[in-house]
Amino acid sequence: MKMRRMIIMSDIKDGEILFLYEGKLTNPNGDIDDENRPRMDYETSTNLVSDVRLKRYIRDYLLENDNNIFINHGNVQTATERLNDALENKANEDTDLKKFVTDKFIDIRLFGAMIPISQKNENKKRSDGDSIRIVGPVQFSWGYSLNRVELLNSYSITGGFASSTGNKMNSIGKDYRLYYSLIGFYGVISSKRAKKANLGPDDIKKFDEAMINAIPSQASRSKINQMPVLYIRTESNGKYIGDLRDYIKLNIKKEPIRNINDYSISLKQLISVISENEISIAQCWIHKNLNIEDMEDLTNCKK
Repeated sequence: MKMRRMIIMSDIKDGEILFLYEGKLTNPNGDIDDENRPRMDYETSTNLVSDVRLKRYIRDYLLENDNNIFINHGNVQTATERLNDALENKANEDTDLKKFVTDKFIDIRLFGAMIPISQKNENKKRSDGDSIRIVGPVQFSWGYSLNRVELLNSYSITGGFASSTGNKMNSIGKDYRLYYSLIGFYGVISSKRAKKANLGPDDIKKFDEAMINAIPSQASRSKINQMPVLYIRTESNGKYIGDLRDYIKLNIKKEPIRNINDYSISLKQLISVISENEISIAQCWIHKNLNIEDMEDLTNCKK
């Protein structure tokens, strides 16, 4: 898959993130309280995706690429159990647990963690103690679709097995999906929290890679046909613009939207506010089929 890349590597600074990805005939984030329907703001026909869903993509990708991950969704444990497993019962009273977990786990360096810990009492038995609290330097808001979305008209599907013993009919279930959703996320990076969490330049490099590759590589039956289309990460010395999604415009060529060719994106206002505040673009990645109306201005801004 050929993509356009513009990359500048630098030390960790304060930053903001704009991330867009598309989903075609998919369920980007099922709501367990609503029969696993896509999360929605029904008044505006807007698709919603939690920050937890995005972080899970990133964690799973990092784990598959030989990084130590504290929150492993494939291994259900309490935070205390996970910590004890990582320590392998080798910790002593002098162990700096906060340093231990930030040295070992990249997802804690990125997203932070709250870990209850136990302490030894006078009888040298472990009892309830304090907790490790690390506020992650990288945080995301909830994502939402930039376009009005539509649910598929038909939801029922048949399974490969009968619903019960003796039943000669295949089981019937519901499969809720959207025709097309262009989902936008806004994120921030704090340099001060990065220092406290021991976040390093190599971690940010891996994070950038995960933002571009995690979603398509983690495809499941309900998540296939999801693809990043735009990723921008800025750097500054303490300057924050605010939600970068407010500074972009979706120009629809054909309604209803069904694929990436049915619209273009204007970054004119975003480029202007970035330039006015003397903020640099540290990472910019664009899908080869995405029509950016201000490509020349974006290139000049990046320089």
